[in-house]
Amino acid sequence: MKPAHYVNGVFAPTEATFPLLSPVDGSQVGVVPEASRDVVDAAVRAARAALDGPWGRTSVEERCAFLRRIADGIEARFDEFVAAEVADTGKPRDLAATVDIPRAIGNFRAYADLAYGRPERAYPTTVPGWSGSGQALNYTVRRPLGVVAIISPWNLPLLLLTWKVAPALAAGNAVVAKPSEETPSTATLLAEVIGEAGLPDGAFNLVHGHGAGAAGEHLTSHPGVDAIAFTGASATGAAIMRNAAEHVTPLSFELGGKNPALVFADADLAEAVEGTVRSSFTHSGQICLCTERVYVQRPVFDEFVRALAERARALTGYGPMISAEHRDKVLSYYRLAVEEGATVQAGGGVPTFGDARDSGFYVEPTVLTGLPQSARAVREEIFGPVCHVAPFDDEDEAIRLANDSPYGLAATVWTTDLSRAHRVAPRVEAGIVWVNCWNLRDLRTPFGGVKASGIGREGGEYSLDFFSEPVNVCVKI
Repeated sequence: MKPAHYVNGVFAPTEATFPLLSPVDGSQVGVVPEASRDVVDAAVRAARAALDGPWGRTSVEERCAFLRRIADGIEARFDEFVAAEVADTGKPRDLAATVDIPRAIGNFRAYADLAYGRPERAYPTTVPGWSGSGQALNYTVRRPLGVVAIISPWNLPLLLLTWKVAPALAAGNAVVAKPSEETPSTATLLAEVIGEAGLPDGAFNLVHGHGAGAAGEHLTSHPGVDAIAFTGASATGAAIMRNAAEHVTPLSFELGGKNPALVFADADLAEAVEGTVRSSFTHSGQICLCTERVYVQRPVFDEFVRALAERARALTGYGPMISAEHRDKVLSYYRLAVEEGATVQAGGGVPTFGDARDSGFYVEPTVLTGLPQSARAVREEIFGPVCHVAPFDDEDEAIRLANDSPYGLAATVWTTDLSRAHRVAPRVEAGIVWVNCWNLRDLRTPFGGVKASGIGREGGEYSLDFFSEPVNVCVKI
């Protein structure tokens, strides 16, 4: 279906639109509505009315049943969701069909289970000198934050949107969501599925549009918004924080990364190379968890670089950058790296296909070496299919290099020494550290970053904690 706003249970037309381009060949494939301040305000008011009405009176059992119906609805239209995700992002179909859409379904089911089975605490209290029994019962209940603004990015559109929507609804909040202007289609399909699942009008609302000076800014600065959950670039997160400061709005941020991999000489080198191919080039590097800095112990450095470059040159079937603007940004970093003294071991330019893809937004998977730690291409997030490989001599140097970054989202350690793995992983300044693997996720575990990579944690109980607040009730006996 065509992208459309979804406000108070109705798909609302809009006069203002902008073109939706295919990243595969640059052609226009549709138009996207641009939400005005009035549309955003209507969505926030609808969410507030839902909290004051039927949605605010639902039990956790009823909300979890809604979540399961939403999961069933996505599953019933699986191929439609896959096609929409591929059309918006240009990513390979098997990636959307095996990761994005299944994980979206899993998010709703996982949070239905977590919210339904979540215990609360009770504390019998004795106070000497009280009249009567001298006892009281303290117990906690959780209540929703209220109207929650959810802003999701273009790289994993449905996965990261549902990663926030599911726990927000499970906790009883009313949601106003804004997906990236680059990837509106699966969010619109989700709104349709949510309507079919029977959620009360206004419990979930969807507005489309740009960020700064547009729908995103209207939403994050709205006085009727009680909390903001955002995944995206660190600079955008800082702008949202400024907007939220006036109303002291609670924030959950998953931001950028410049993620390191540490490859020790004792590692299974073939496994480390294949793992780095995945961590650097999956979805053409357009995942916040992707590796852009690789540090390899000196005895195996040359062998690792040769093998990684060979694998990068042999890659086929990869997808484009999301837009011409992003392609140009990535290419500008390729040029900058060379200007800073990099040796291009593989890639570094634009591929030629001899078909319609030559009008798309592709760049080559790229392996760089030879840059100092101070180089901009080593320190700044590129968000493309590129990694820089540098040598290190010992464990302490490896940790120092890994931590020498304004970011701290994820890291990977490759070693067959179990003691080393347990020594190194806790010393790396990152929210998640994988050992001999990458992007192996359990939805119950905390997810998020440190430093410029975010605020707070998502996943499992951590998301439910953010989207609700505990209230202590004390009853004198």
